[in-house]
Amino acid sequence: MSFVKEFKEFAIRGNVIDLAVGIIIGAAFGKIVNSFVNDIVLPPIGKLLGGVSFVDLLYSLDGKHYDSLAAARQAGAPVVAYGAFIQAVFEFLIITFAVFLLVKGINSIRRKTLAQEVAFTKQESLLTDIRDLLRKKE
Repeated sequence: MSFVKEFKEFAIRGNVIDLAVGIIIGAAFGKIVNSFVNDIVLPPIGKLLGGVSFVDLLYSLDGKHYDSLAAARQAGAPVVAYGAFIQAVFEFLIITFAVFLLVKGINSIRRKTLAQEVAFTKQESLLTDIRDLLRKKE
């Protein structure tokens, strides 16, 4: 089998296409979650903490004060940007929860489908009982 033909078979398989679609949707979902965290979740929490912007929460290692993370980075200052870390943790938790709900829903559908496939008709159930009784007699 030629390399090109083998590659074509690999590339057009459903799994590869599904994976590509998943990656594209995942990237878009990541942007939505990022916006949700930055624009919806963190501002009210920052307001409750006295009007603090989480992105600008930092600890300067050079001892100087910087008004924002952008200003510290522009100055080339060494900082611990714990606000950005908190933001990343929120994003991770939201994405993880969404994936959990998705997997839970898929598993629920899969279980229902399997239960329907395994469910015997009344006649099949009676035949199974007869078969089991005949095996016990032997």
